[in-house]
Amino acid sequence: MELEKILAACDHTLLAQTATWPEIKAVCDDGMKYHVASVCIPACFVKQAKEYVGDKLTICTVIGFPNGYATTAAKCFMASDAVDNGAAEVDMVINIGWVKEGRFDAVREEIAAVKAACKGNILKVIIETCLLTKEEKIAMCKVVSESGADFIKTSTGFSKGGATFEDIALFKEHVAPHVKIKAAGGISSLDDAAEFIRLGADRLGTSRIVKIAKAMEAGETAKNDGSY
Repeated sequence: MELEKILAACDHTLLAQTATWPEIKAVCDDGMKYHVASVCIPACFVKQAKEYVGDKLTICTVIGFPNGYATTAAKCFMASDAVDNGAAEVDMVINIGWVKEGRFDAVREEIAAVKAACKGNILKVIIETCLLTKEEKIAMCKVVSESGADFIKTSTGFSKGGATFEDIALFKEHVAPHVKIKAAGGISSLDDAAEFIRLGADRLGTSRIVKIAKAMEAGETAKNDGSY
C-alpha cells in the first residue's frame, strides 16, 4: 500500500497532557507537509491552530476525554465550543459506565445530543474497546449506527489497550454502512496501518506514521518509491 494513502487516512495526533504550543505547531506543520486527514489536538489549542493553518489542514479535537464520564451538558458545551473555535471534527468518549449498566438508550441520546452540538461537523465516537466485552462492542456498533454520528472509534490511547485487528473486523461486520471506522491507539508500523485499512478502517489515530514518513524522507529507510 502506498505511503501517501496511509498518510491520507491519518489523524496525526498529539494529546499529551504536557503538550505545548511549539509542539502543536510542529504537528500542524507536519500535517500540512504530509497531507494527513487531520491533526487531533487538545481543545485549548484549537483556535490557535486553526488561525495558524487556515484552510490548509483539518483540525480535530477530543471531548469528554479520556474517561467519558463528564455530563452530557458538559460534553455538548465542549463540542460546541470546539467547532466555534475552528474544529471540523470532534472525537467524543462515551459514558462507559452506562454501557456496563446496559443503559444503551442513554448512550445513544448523549451521542445524538453531542452530534447536534457539532453543528454539522464530523463526530467520531470513542467506545474504548479494551474495556468492553464482545457483546458490548456489538451493542455499541448498533448504538453508534442509530445515533447520527459519523464514525465509531476504538480507543483513546490512554487506557489499557488500543486498536486491534479483531475489533476493526468486528466493527466492519456490525456497523451500518454509513458509519465510518477509526482505529486508534498503538498503531506503530506501516504494516499494521495498512492492515487496519484493509480490514475496514477509514481513519487511523496515530503520531507514528508521520514519524516513519519523516525517517524515510531522511534516508533512514531504504525504500524511496512511496511504498513499502
